[in-house]
Amino acid sequence: MNYSRIKNRIIARVITRFPALAVPFVRSYRPWETRDIPWTPVKKALEESVVALVTTAGVHLKHHRPFDMNDPLGDPSFRELGPDVGANELMITHDYYDHRDADADINIVFPLARLKEFAREGRIRQVCEANFSLMGHIDGHHIYTLMEITAPEIAARLNDARADCVLLTPG
Repeated sequence: MNYSRIKNRIIARVITRFPALAVPFVRSYRPWETRDIPWTPVKKALEESVVALVTTAGVHLKHHRPFDMNDPLGDPSFRELGPDVGANELMITHDYYDHRDADADINIVFPLARLKEFAREGRIRQVCEANFSLMGHIDGHHIYTLMEITAPEIAARLNDARADCVLLTPG
């Protein structure tokens, strides 16, 4: 593991323990702004809906290629996860937040088991066949990759899988 990754993990843990230390960074950070809001209103009741899960927590199958933590601008790629994966098959590769609690219970950031419970209880029709994970820390030229390539690809796959709505969870 390189120095940058170690530094990022230490910063994530310190900020988790002492959130006030993040205030100067948060105040100086200028988020990406857009004039268009990519929003589509829900047209079906949840009980009739196929619900997909998308997370920016860096979750992936243990045998998948991990997200690239060596690029300081992040990794704009994604991992597709089916509805039948078990929590023991998943892991998190993301150095920009303290995910120790999520490592103990992946449902904190990727609540697939909860969606399956909702489907069994009839609260949703079913869990989508296509669910996705990305890395939430994206900066610089990777923002364009995320907006122009990654997000449209995920949207097309969700459309092909007939997702009615998406639950987005942060990391």
